[in-house]
Amino acid sequence: MYDYRKATPDQRLRLTRDRLAHGFPPHSPPHPVRHERVYLVTAACYEHASHMSACLRREQLLNALLEELNSHNVEAQAWAILPNHYHLLVKPREFNALGRTLRLIHGRTSRQWNDEDHKTGRKVWYRFTDRVIRSERHYYTTLNYIHYNPGKHGWAKSPYDWRESSVH
Repeated sequence: MYDYRKATPDQRLRLTRDRLAHGFPPHSPPHPVRHERVYLVTAACYEHASHMSACLRREQLLNALLEELNSHNVEAQAWAILPNHYHLLVKPREFNALGRTLRLIHGRTSRQWNDEDHKTGRKVWYRFTDRVIRSERHYYTTLNYIHYNPGKHGWAKSPYDWRESSVH
């Protein structure tokens, strides 16, 4: 990236043309993982309420996520389900399938948990965000982040103490 600064005007022109020929913008470095399409997905409960403090709910959500993602050709590579949010590392075949699947699961769990808690109309989920994994280093950093998240938030002393995680 910094070699560009040292390049002659002719070399810069060739580099820019090469980037454009490969479908990359002329002004930023290529993102090779973009073609792999691995994403970190984070979803939080509305106002970070702990709607999943019961182990049973975390297990229900995890099972629903894994089942639905798999049926929509989204490969779940890592996860951690916490009382008020969750993280997934996923590789979807089609990016739009990921959003549709998460909205479906969030709708179902909202209705179920509101019925169980006698809280009709309560907003359970706030939203979800996704972030593309840019490199192998970013992938492994994200993997560690997901697995150590229960400890970071004080829910477990060790990642291995948290059941609703792919660390096992």
